[in-house]
Amino acid sequence: MHHRWIATACLTLILSSPALAKPVPYVLEPEESTVGFETDFGPDQITGAMPVKSADLILDFERVENCQINVALDVTGAQASFPFAAQAMKGPKVLGSGNFPEMSFRSTAVRAAGSGARVDGDLTIRGVTRPVTLDAMIWRQTGTVQGDLSQLTVRLTGSVLRSDYGATGWSDMVGDEVRLSILARIARVD
Repeated sequence: MHHRWIATACLTLILSSPALAKPVPYVLEPEESTVGFETDFGPDQITGAMPVKSADLILDFERVENCQINVALDVTGAQASFPFAAQAMKGPKVLGSGNFPEMSFRSTAVRAAGSGARVDGDLTIRGVTRPVTLDAMIWRQTGTVQGDLSQLTVRLTGSVLRSDYGATGWSDMVGDEVRLSILARIARVD
């Protein structure tokens, strides 16, 4: 409950800041960011991460609907909680990294939702593009002073069905739902 109050307070301060009353470009700090995922593997879970290839972010703290997010992930660099899972995931039956080395997300709409935002967008996996909605929260990074929006942390969460993208390999052992947990550290472009 305490974390929710802090997140709400930070988001309110950030979104009400008069210092940034127009769309502002931000760049990803890749070494401080993680694109994590998990899925069911029988009674267990497979967890992993995928490196970000590129990210373009524009944030508008006065009009959240003007925010834009475009991200490309490097499928060939995906890691999983055990080596066989990573190899199978990148193979032709699931992500097919040989033919589809990149996964991408492009926002189509951003709207305020409670103490965060909902981000609608198009997710492309294996050359198949489908709509997806992610929940977003944003905070000032630890160590920054109130009102300093030069460094922020964004957390995006949601889920997709891998079968929607033709990534159906090993469906007798691995769950269809893939839960996403993305933690992005971003810096304002000055």
